[in-house]
Amino acid sequence: MENFVSDLKDRVINGGEISFEEALMLAEHENHEEIFAAAEEITRFFGKPEFNPCSIINARAGKCSENCKWCAQSGHYHTDSDVHGIISADKAVAQAKYDEKKGVKRFCQVTSGRAVKGEALKKICDNYRQLRKETGMFLCGSLGLLDEEDLVQLWDSGMRRLHCNLETAPSYFNEMCTTHTIEDKMKTLKAARKIGFQLCSGGIIGMGETRKQRIELAEKLREVMPDSIPINILHPIKGTPLADTPLIDDEEILLTVALYRFMHPKAELRFAGGRARLSHETRLKALKIGINSAVVGDLLTTVGSAIDEDKALALEAGYC
Repeated sequence: MENFVSDLKDRVINGGEISFEEALMLAEHENHEEIFAAAEEITRFFGKPEFNPCSIINARAGKCSENCKWCAQSGHYHTDSDVHGIISADKAVAQAKYDEKKGVKRFCQVTSGRAVKGEALKKICDNYRQLRKETGMFLCGSLGLLDEEDLVQLWDSGMRRLHCNLETAPSYFNEMCTTHTIEDKMKTLKAARKIGFQLCSGGIIGMGETRKQRIELAEKLREVMPDSIPINILHPIKGTPLADTPLIDDEEILLTVALYRFMHPKAELRFAGGRARLSHETRLKALKIGINSAVVGDLLTTVGSAIDEDKALALEAGYC
């Protein structure tokens, strides 16, 4: 066991992978700093020097039919979340142009609801066509559970990356949501990959899951090998069933980032919602040991980080 962490690191750097069981053993290793240092080496070896932020816009908000316990936009709960239909192309383009001037290269329309269908899908596709005409942004979408026909329409409109979070481990998902399944999400992701989309899929940590279940989520993600893995930290929202959930501590967040870097060495690990509460020191360390991208700006129903602030932190961590 003396060289356990180093041996796993070398295997990953040489193109191999660690097993689920080895990841569990790594998580229980008493020297976290050794794990963090190894994860930093993996990040430097596989990662690009450029920090890769993306921005999002809430393209349809509220009154969601799904009962995800963490979400302020669920129609099952009483929160102060905004409610509106599909935004206009002008609004989407204006936000994208602003973000583009700030140096952001990716732009994602995000909608509440089980799926975007019919007239709503047509409006979303029209927005992408206008975004493609008026900006140089790489276009992404987080639009719920989609079938191949829906995805072809989105591809033809200019969208190139599909976001669909698995959210949590298969063994815990039914505790958090009963109106759809993790396999419904996997079906959407696999259909998108078949068409040619890049994939963005991760989850939320700190919802009461165990450390083993956080590793289980990372293992499940290997079935689709996302290009980008968002790591959200639960921001308990009044009115949702998780409103009183104790906050996950900084050390556990950093350990999760490091373990995900071991298990997904080539993926973008993307800091997303909930990170604003972390100390500067914790956020900086996370960037060094695995995080090499982020969702920037306002993050739907929680307060995000300012784009300039994220860029400054990335520079401090050694990115350009």
